[in-house]
Amino acid sequence: MIEWSVGIAAVAFVFLVAFLILTLRKLMATLAETKETLYDARQSVNTITDEAEELMNEANKISVDVKGKMEAVDPLVESVRDMGEMLHSATSSMKRNALEKENRKTIDTQDTNDTQNQNKQEIHPVRIKMK
Repeated sequence: MIEWSVGIAAVAFVFLVAFLILTLRKLMATLAETKETLYDARQSVNTITDEAEELMNEANKISVDVKGKMEAVDPLVESVRDMGEMLHSATSSMKRNALEKENRKTIDTQDTNDTQNQNKQEIHPVRIKMK
């Protein structure tokens, strides 16, 4: 009976070892695939990192270029603003001079004593003579 027990134990041990060998082979294949996947992932990440660095460098160059162009345009914008102020001042002065010469009423002046026209606002034409 002991011999049978030893024989059965030996056969069971052989099956156990065979099962462990198959399991370890599958595990090794899985580890090999995992290693390949990690290698591919590293390559992809390195490629993406390189492309991201190039993109950031290009963005920095564009930013510097735009900043330089904006600084170059600033005097032009300032000149246009100054010209607008001068034109406004000149037209205001010409309007004032024309009104003083012709002694006409403007939109802002109304006859406050007239009770019939209190609810109405009269608009008087303004003439500007240019020589």
